[in-house]
Amino acid sequence: MLTVAQVSKSFSGRVLFQEASLQVNRGDRIGLVGPNGAGKSTLFSLLLGEATPDSGRIAWERNVRIGFLPQESAPAGNETVLELATAISPELAAAKNTIRLHEKGEAPDEDAYHEALRVFDEQGGWQLEPKAKKILAGLAFRESDMDRAARALSGGWIMRAHLARLLVMEPDLLLLDEPTNHLDLESLQWFQDYLRSYPGAILMISHDREFLNQLVGSIVEIAHGTLHRYKGNWDSYQEQKAARAEQQLAAYKNQQREIAALQEFADRFRAKASKASQAQSKLKQIARMEKIEAPVADAKSIKFHFPQPARSGTRVISLKNIRFGYGDLTVYQNLNFEAERGQRTVLVGPNGAGKSTLIKLLAGILQPQTGERALGHNVRTGYFSQQRTEVLNPRQTVLEAAMDSPNPQSEQTCRTVLGSFLFRGDDVFKPVAVLSGGEKSRLALVKLLLDPPNLLLMDEPTTHLDVGSIDALIQALQQFEGTLIFISHDVHFIRSIASSVLHVSAGTTTPYAGDYQYFLEKTRATSARAALTAGEGLANLQPDLDPADSQSRSGPGLREFKEQKRAEAEQRKQAAKQLRDREKAVAKLEMEVVALEAKLASLTAALEDPAAYAPGGNAMALNREMLAVSDQLQEANAAWEKAASELQTS
Repeated sequence: MLTVAQVSKSFSGRVLFQEASLQVNRGDRIGLVGPNGAGKSTLFSLLLGEATPDSGRIAWERNVRIGFLPQESAPAGNETVLELATAISPELAAAKNTIRLHEKGEAPDEDAYHEALRVFDEQGGWQLEPKAKKILAGLAFRESDMDRAARALSGGWIMRAHLARLLVMEPDLLLLDEPTNHLDLESLQWFQDYLRSYPGAILMISHDREFLNQLVGSIVEIAHGTLHRYKGNWDSYQEQKAARAEQQLAAYKNQQREIAALQEFADRFRAKASKASQAQSKLKQIARMEKIEAPVADAKSIKFHFPQPARSGTRVISLKNIRFGYGDLTVYQNLNFEAERGQRTVLVGPNGAGKSTLIKLLAGILQPQTGERALGHNVRTGYFSQQRTEVLNPRQTVLEAAMDSPNPQSEQTCRTVLGSFLFRGDDVFKPVAVLSGGEKSRLALVKLLLDPPNLLLMDEPTTHLDVGSIDALIQALQQFEGTLIFISHDVHFIRSIASSVLHVSAGTTTPYAGDYQYFLEKTRATSARAALTAGEGLANLQPDLDPADSQSRSGPGLREFKEQKRAEAEQRKQAAKQLRDREKAVAKLEMEVVALEAKLASLTAALEDPAAYAPGGNAMALNREMLAVSDQLQEANAAWEKAASELQTS
């Protein structure tokens, strides 16, 4: 359905593609991989017609429908979530509008109405809403969300709504750029299962190795300006790539030895009349050879040593008889937990079980209603969440922010670490105020690693990181000499880091004194990804723990929990008005943030105009206004994050 033939593309003198070719057929499942900046997103732009190749051609089969999900931003207007999810084509939207007008008695043309009915019927319009509601539910939208204005949602939920639209549309080819970034664990598992039976072809960029392992049938690697295709999933690609490099190196060395022997003969005997013809023959033999190129080594992993925290006591932190809830909803009752120095514990369990709440209780972000949180000797805690951007000063540059800490590191160390987290070259001089949400998250992570506490608490630290940056983070945490407790949906990351597992479900915590593979074996889990969100049933498969003992240690029994849940359901009905008020407040704050961001972008553009610095220019005034708007934006972002967090936990 798609042919990319001998395509070349350069930007500012830098070659991204040199005679690259690719064939995509119906039913293909292809993972597109490569280091940051290799050209993955540029290839998507070429396929979508947003950029033009310098040479070569891109040919599509006639009438092929394409669906594209960008990595971060997608538009949302006044339509509801359900309307956005069902807006699969302009023709269908127009037909639907004509039918609606006719039902109101406002359609003047009967022929237009019948034509609209025909188009609506041919494009499956009658099945759209049920299908869209099913997909939206799979992506964790509630029934009450369906009629909310899409623009009132946060950016991540808008992306989910657009993903739902693509799945409802069912294009012949899905182009997905990091589609798992905005999904929680259960939505990710549902999405992964849904794509297994997707009828069209899929070409996706993803840093999630487990996701690629489960879905793709081939990997296309962008490296050194070319496209290399490997059959199989991510793990198979890694093995084939290593074997291919080894074979190429062996062939290259053999040929170089042969060339050296021929050249030595020619050099020795070319001056002798009796051997001159033979020497010349050897030189011609060298010239006729099809030269094997030396394998180009991948960019080496950046090697660095992070500073290490001060040593803590053996007992790092304990929670004793903790009770905590949100309003009338009790999350934990009589919770007891203890961590010792050097532990690396991953929290697993279903959405809403209380994993993030437990992390926040350990960090001191949330205060228990009863019970005690006790830190051990010389313990300093550090908490990282995806919203942890309040540690950043918008007036600083990226490099200044990295170097601004109680224990500052050298500029070279900071630049090295920033480079491993995608801040390269002149990026380190960008103002923090103009960074995207993902860039701010990565910068906050860098600051934490450059001055680490000895108790590190992390909630989904790999979001917005590419494969190379995840490997850099793994390297840093493997060096880390303190205590680590974290939540993640990245199976590779968990396998590389965790030395113990804590399963959280229904207010109950069950410890597993082994790594993630041990946890999978003890619980008889059938899927490494699905086990991350498994609930009560998985915990009950634990054969070597007394269930009664586990219950007494960690929280209420299942019967009491279910009775409590029924009472909570009734209370949630009564809280509907309060929820709507909070949703309106979040929407209002989000519009304020959008307006301030637009104003900041306008001021930045004005400052880039040389006329602002000419005699009589207004550069100083623009700078003052930019700083004021940056402060307002920081306050608005903080207010929005607080309101959104309160809404999420309500």
